[in-house]
This record gives sequence, C-alpha cells and structure tokens, in this order.
Amino acid sequence: MTDLTQEVLQLKRRLDVLEAEADIRRIQARYMFLCDTPCPEPVADDAERIEKILELYSEDAIWEGVGSYYEGQFGQAVGKQAIRKHFQAFWGQKKDPELLLNVHYLTSEQIHVNAACDHADGQWVHCQPWIFGDGSSLLRSSRLNNLFKKVDGVWKIARTRTENVFVAPLTTGWVSNVPTYSVLMKED
Repeated sequence: MTDLTQEVLQLKRRLDVLEAEADIRRIQARYMFLCDTPCPEPVADDAERIEKILELYSEDAIWEGVGSYYEGQFGQAVGKQAIRKHFQAFWGQKKDPELLLNVHYLTSEQIHVNAACDHADGQWVHCQPWIFGDGSSLLRSSRLNNLFKKVDGVWKIARTRTENVFVAPLTTGWVSNVPTYSVLMKED
C-alpha cells in the first residue's frame, strides 16, 4: 500500500467519524426538540409526535431511567412498542396541573464512534425548565448516556439512558411569558 493510499484511507476514516458524530448530534437534538412542550414542530396530535420520536429509534431500542430517582419514576422500556407506551403514558393523559412548557438544553457533549463506524455512544448533560398551568415550575437536570447504531446505513438511537442530577422547584413568577404554541416551523 502506498503512502498516498494509506493517507486517503486515513482521511476517509476521519471523514466517516465526523459524519457519524454530526448525524448522532442531529438525532439527539431532534429527539429533544420533539420532546419539548409546546412541540416546536407542527404535529396533528401527540400520537404523531410519538411516531416522529420513534422514527429515531432502532426496533430493539431501550429507553430507561436509571439511578435511585429515575429508575422508579421511568423504569425501562425495551423495543419500539414499549417505548411508544412509555410516551403515551406521558402525553396521552390529561395532567393536573397541565404542563405548559418544557424545553431541553443539551451541553457537555461527548460522542465516541467505534472503529467500524456503525456503533457509537454519546454522553450529554441536559437541563430543562418545566412550567405548569397552576403557576408552579421546576428545573430538572439529567445525565444522558446513549447508544447509537447504523441500521440500513442510517444512524438510529439504540438506547436512551437518563440519570437524574437534580430537580429544583423554581419560585412562582420567575417567568413572565409562556407560549401556548410554537410558530417556529410554521409554513409562511
């Protein structure tokens, strides 16, 4: 193998890793985007939102809450049907008080792609304010340790694993404006 051939192969490997990282970053951000309330992407209803989220997952994916706080609250869902039920329990019922706003902020990203560029893991810390219809609100933070794999050439989430860092109630009145819907992706 010539030096030039070896250099081209090394460059291709680096490009494959960069493309994998970018795809994984987009998938994770899209997942969080679709989980925001109000949903910033036009959806007919929560069932459509859930199906858009499930498009991001492999058929055998796992969604789980771990650690002393989230294990009891979220448990583990294995496979798309179980993950669908998990989200239906969250969005499929009227809550009292009603959730008015939930926004996910991702930080502290680490993505590691395997040598074959077909599996990866990613870690993030996320923070999210929750604002409810009764005026109460809280701030949650979690660590994510997720797995990804290529399925038919497309990156999919293979595991979502979330662990609580903290939950903190916020003072009533800390926010002055909460939208009832998003116009971000509204067609002009």
